[in-house]
Amino acid sequence: MTSGIRWRIFVLQVGLIGILAFVSGFAFWASSFATTTVHDQLAAQQIFFPPAGSSALASPQVGPYLNKYAGQQMLTGQQAEAYANHFIAVHLEKAGGGKTYAQLSAASLADPSNTVLAGQVATVFKGTTLRGLLLEAYAFWTIGQVALVGAIVAFVLAGVMLLLTLFGMLHLRRVPEDQDFPKVREHERVLETV
Repeated sequence: MTSGIRWRIFVLQVGLIGILAFVSGFAFWASSFATTTVHDQLAAQQIFFPPAGSSALASPQVGPYLNKYAGQQMLTGQQAEAYANHFIAVHLEKAGGGKTYAQLSAASLADPSNTVLAGQVATVFKGTTLRGLLLEAYAFWTIGQVALVGAIVAFVLAGVMLLLTLFGMLHLRRVPEDQDFPKVREHERVLETV
């Protein structure tokens, strides 16, 4: 009976190592896929942050968030989030007079002859769309970063489990079969006497 328990525990350990290794590999792939896709899509758009010292970065609503990226090309989700929330959003606020696209669109529908309002609607619509797309890139990039952390954790756990399994096998080679699970052996003795 004891060797059966040894075998079952070994199979469970190897199975757990296999599952953790698979999860780690899949999470590494998912992380790579998400971050590479976001990078490639952003690179294709050729969006650059304003250069250092430019008037675009002088605003207290923009500068503190974008100065660290000054002059760089947008290539990461973190950069996309900063640009969307601290550059585009600030300009949309000004262009729309503090109103959202929905508010401006409703006003434009109520006054279809107002060309200035129609221009504001078009500008805010385009800016809101670009902002949404950049924030979506940020979301997928973040998912990639979380997958990377999960991959590392699963990989480390698989390694720890492998070490524990190896130490367990060494222990089992040194301990006689009737002493490795004393409680089970005691239960067997009780069953044998009955």
